[in-house]
Amino acid sequence: MSVAVAMAIVMPSAASPDMFAKDRKTRKTVDAAATTLNDSTRKNITRNDRRRYDYFFLEAVRQQNAGHLDGAFDLLSHCIDINPNAAEAYYMRSAYFSEMDNDSLALVDLEKAATLDPGNDTYQERVAQYYIGTQNYNRAITAYENLYSHHRDRSDVLAILLQLYRQNKDYDKMLSTIDRMEQADGESDNTTMARMNVYEMKGDKKMAQKTLHSLVDRHPNEPMYKVMLGNWLLQNHKQKEAYEMLTAALKDDPGNESALSSMYDYYRAEGKDSLAVELRDKLLLSPKTENKTKNMMLQQAIQENEKAGGDSTQTLALFDRVMRANPKNIDIASLKAAYMQLKKMPDDSVKAALGHILDIAPDNAPARMQLIQMLWPQKKWDDIIALCKSAVQYNPEEMAFYYFLGLAYYNKNDEDAALDAFRQGTGEINSESNPDIVSDFYGIMGDILYKRNRPEEAFAAYDSCLQWKDDNTAALNNYAYYLSELGRNLDKAEQMSYKAIKAEPDNSTYLDTYAWILFLRGRYQDARTYIDMALEHDTDSVGSSVIIEHAGDIYSMNGETAKAIDFWKKALPESEHKALITKKIRLKKYVKK
Repeated sequence: MSVAVAMAIVMPSAASPDMFAKDRKTRKTVDAAATTLNDSTRKNITRNDRRRYDYFFLEAVRQQNAGHLDGAFDLLSHCIDINPNAAEAYYMRSAYFSEMDNDSLALVDLEKAATLDPGNDTYQERVAQYYIGTQNYNRAITAYENLYSHHRDRSDVLAILLQLYRQNKDYDKMLSTIDRMEQADGESDNTTMARMNVYEMKGDKKMAQKTLHSLVDRHPNEPMYKVMLGNWLLQNHKQKEAYEMLTAALKDDPGNESALSSMYDYYRAEGKDSLAVELRDKLLLSPKTENKTKNMMLQQAIQENEKAGGDSTQTLALFDRVMRANPKNIDIASLKAAYMQLKKMPDDSVKAALGHILDIAPDNAPARMQLIQMLWPQKKWDDIIALCKSAVQYNPEEMAFYYFLGLAYYNKNDEDAALDAFRQGTGEINSESNPDIVSDFYGIMGDILYKRNRPEEAFAAYDSCLQWKDDNTAALNNYAYYLSELGRNLDKAEQMSYKAIKAEPDNSTYLDTYAWILFLRGRYQDARTYIDMALEHDTDSVGSSVIIEHAGDIYSMNGETAKAIDFWKKALPESEHKALITKKIRLKKYVKK
């Protein structure tokens, strides 16, 4: 195992009954235990007890395999009563204690199993892992050292020990553990780097430098090690030695990107800004420089520019030069757009930058979405539709584009196209879909379908909407109101409407719906309470003609005819039902449609 991997311990979860079926080595131990128990396990019990033990142990295994865990636990405890030296019974029972969140008893059983059968690697390793899980690092070290003493070929055990000693800040033990790794597997670059890291942790800069230098000496023709040492020297303020090492690396490989980047850092640290900028531009304009390096250097240039006062013209000029040299580089184009947004540059400029990203990579969903969001407040529906139609070709799995496409059509009053867009979007729904978006999909489909006199399809869409998001207040209100218009299922309508006003108690439309449903159910006084609240919260300067007409109907059925007529007269100019309202005024009473 390499040191790089070993530096992070992954602690297995505590044992559970299921693990025995998955752990082949342990399963083999369990299955063979009843017939091949070692001498230490069988000593001091009679032949008859041995036979009894074998029977009950095998039965415990059978019960466990059958999923009867309570029975298996009781049988294992009985086995231990028969033979208190049965390591495998303690080991198996520890898993059940762990499942019961009784870690202290689980650990007792694991320790007992490990003590009774010290040659069993599985027992020893499991108890050691348990110590790590409980952060008892000293006992974990003892257990792993004991395990390693029996298996000198286990470099993975040494890797864990290295991390445990690091946890205890025992740097000398870490160094001795690295020595053992090298004795077992030979010296490697990884172990040398691990040794250097330990010297760094100890604060022994002299030995850290010497160790890094040994890597350079071992690989004289590999510039990466010279760069590594040069960076270390820079970080430790040894500029002259760093420069010499980086120069040597560039002599070996004049175009070495890492060496050039480090030399740039050297120039900046020494205040040689003109040389630094010259080197930076060389890296940024070179087609050979990796994108990661270019992005890092551009971000660094932005930070330095901001510290110096934030002259965006300089930064944009740099972006333009780099983009001319890298016309297809999507990362640089995206960074420029992000910078322009950060600096709050004019919308047209930002849109142009985002458009350039789409010219390079038309499947770039984030850039397209940002453009749509910028255009939305301006109600540029045709532009949004064009963007979304391209999006569903390049990113058919992105439901948000169908959503905005449908809404844009809906806002243009093109309901057929809106319905088609939403239906296309529902074809992309899966278990990972955003419930809010899916719910709105179906909710708006319900609105359109009802307006097109297709109530059954509309109600099915609302049902789907509420399955995805049962507190979608717009859908709850509309579904309830449309049911009330048809005089259907008023119990359900009332429940949905009440849920909507509980969520938004100041929404005049929702209050009106609830008042109207109460009116249809003959609860006129309650209806008046809620229609008054709807009128109070109706912020429209001229008032909603629907709410005002409903107020007239409700007041009429409460016996307040004069007020009802006033409401009807007020609703009349803006109403779509002028003939009906005129009839109510003439007859001085509520009249159904």
